[in-house]
Amino acid sequence: MTQRFEPEMVLIDLDGTLVDSVPDLAHSVDAMMTELGRPPHGEAAVRNWVGNGVERLVKRALTGSLDGEPAAADFDRAYPVFLERYAAHNGERSRLYPGVAEGLRLLAARGIQLGCVTNKAAQFTEPLLAALGVAGHFGIIISGDSLPEKKPSPLPLQHAAQQFGVATSDALMVGDSISDVKAARAAGFPVVCVSYGYNHGLDIHDAEPDAVIDSLAELDTMLA
Repeated sequence: MTQRFEPEMVLIDLDGTLVDSVPDLAHSVDAMMTELGRPPHGEAAVRNWVGNGVERLVKRALTGSLDGEPAAADFDRAYPVFLERYAAHNGERSRLYPGVAEGLRLLAARGIQLGCVTNKAAQFTEPLLAALGVAGHFGIIISGDSLPEKKPSPLPLQHAAQQFGVATSDALMVGDSISDVKAARAAGFPVVCVSYGYNHGLDIHDAEPDAVIDSLAELDTMLA
């Protein structure tokens, strides 16, 4: 039986759910590495590293591993370089995933309140949404530095529900990673994940969301 949801509010993750931002991130990472006199990694490697904010991405690029911790001096040198490169190129190569524009229109047509909740810093989140023409869909945008905690903390989801005046049982989180699932479970939200996003090479089914969809447009068929 198809899972059914009756949300008054839907919160949607950004990178890996709405937008494939890896091309811009990889370009910026490789520009940073080149400026530091190190070999570039390429898009395939960066694709496995995104999803936990740009500070963690830079650390992964410097160490070549998901959990690596570079020397503080190396990070302090690299991070501003990455921020400068990414700010200059954010939105140039990124694209909405297939079905996202349609999915957002279908949700809006139902009168559902929409929010975007991401771990990306606000200085990159809002320009990216604007560049791709979807910023106007969201009544609230919560970035990784908007609040004292970010996903997998439930705080961003709880904050959005409070702002909209919606009970957590009448909300829904849509994301692509275990971080989204953990945040939703901690906040008391049902959670749907997309099958195509950034989850460090792991099958999102293993995180046990309430449902997995191949396109945001599919969500409409799951709403009562």
